[in-house]
Amino acid sequence: MKRIAILGSTGSIGRSTLRVVETYPHRFQIVALAAGNNLNAVFEQIEHWRPRLASVASDVDAEMLRSRLKQAGISGVELVHGPAGLVRVATLPEVDFVVSAIVGVAGLEATYEAAKAGKTLGLANKECLVAAGELITAEARKQNTPLLPIDSEHNAVHQCLRGGRREEVERIWLTASGGPFLTTPLAEFASITVEQALNHPTWKMGKRITIDSATLMNKGFEVIEACRLFHMPPSKVEVMVHPQSTIHSMVEFVDGSLLAQFSVTDMRLPILYALTYPERIHSDMRFPVSNLRHLDFAPPDVNKFPCLRLAYEAAEAGGAKTVALNAADEIAVAAFLEGSIRFDQIPRIIEDAVLASNDGRLESIAQVLEADAAARRQARERISTIKKSIKQTIQADATSMA
Repeated sequence: MKRIAILGSTGSIGRSTLRVVETYPHRFQIVALAAGNNLNAVFEQIEHWRPRLASVASDVDAEMLRSRLKQAGISGVELVHGPAGLVRVATLPEVDFVVSAIVGVAGLEATYEAAKAGKTLGLANKECLVAAGELITAEARKQNTPLLPIDSEHNAVHQCLRGGRREEVERIWLTASGGPFLTTPLAEFASITVEQALNHPTWKMGKRITIDSATLMNKGFEVIEACRLFHMPPSKVEVMVHPQSTIHSMVEFVDGSLLAQFSVTDMRLPILYALTYPERIHSDMRFPVSNLRHLDFAPPDVNKFPCLRLAYEAAEAGGAKTVALNAADEIAVAAFLEGSIRFDQIPRIIEDAVLASNDGRLESIAQVLEADAAARRQARERISTIKKSIKQTIQADATSMA
């Protein structure tokens, strides 16, 4: 029986993990859950799974949840909260496997502490590896802690790598759908609306990751993740646009052989793979092979999508550069979604923040969080300047027309 803790239990990955556990009750047990402030959802999860420990966002949330559990006659569940609560969930002695699925840097410290505590990690949080991957992977190697990717592209790479030794790998190929603007001329990028950018042709995702897919920054983050997970230099990780999104990733070996992984687009499959590794167990998720009728591939256009170039440069530099890349992207995407900046200004804001960030290696999670905060300030200042410039232009136009 594998005992599981989930960081981000009420999110999509967390819910999918619980569905997998429900399908295989003889193999898995939910021991600890960490959620945000969705108290209705976490209450239902506690009621169903009766974990030993649960964490929520704040002490107020914890007190409200404690009261609801008491009224429902549910006891024996310890409630904790905040960053310290996340760490408690991630390092609980009874836990064998930690699913890291909290969006953003909020789950960074807990994921690092889980690796430090020798827990097997299922990683679905891009930000952890982008911002602090050097620290997390180093700690995992030190503790001999397995890092198992749940992100579908890296899960696919992990599966393909079982076909040969690491020293036999020539390069890793990550596939990208190309997003909604694959064929849109660059000249039209300044007029792209939020609604257009959120209309992804293949996937239904959260707003930030959907915009990141439209700029190809999401694929840039995946390049950085691949470098850190599989100990490959950026020059050995390539991106190929594949609009059908049938093949999730490929691994090319030194003899020229290529192994590709494709499967149903259901996150339960990579979750099941991670939870049962190194075994493979039976599931009902089947890919219709007859769908393999037409597959297109093309190199990405980094002139149209400079975020991908910025990610490669940050991956090469390491340290605070990847932290700034992630932090500035989050701020820039939020500004675009609220209408403060144009779509084509997103990469410019990110580039400014990365250039302003310090060189050198980061030695602790505290330093990562400091670099993250600095990059966010830089990005906000740049956005403020843009907003002032727009306001002045509008005022000048109004004056000239008066």
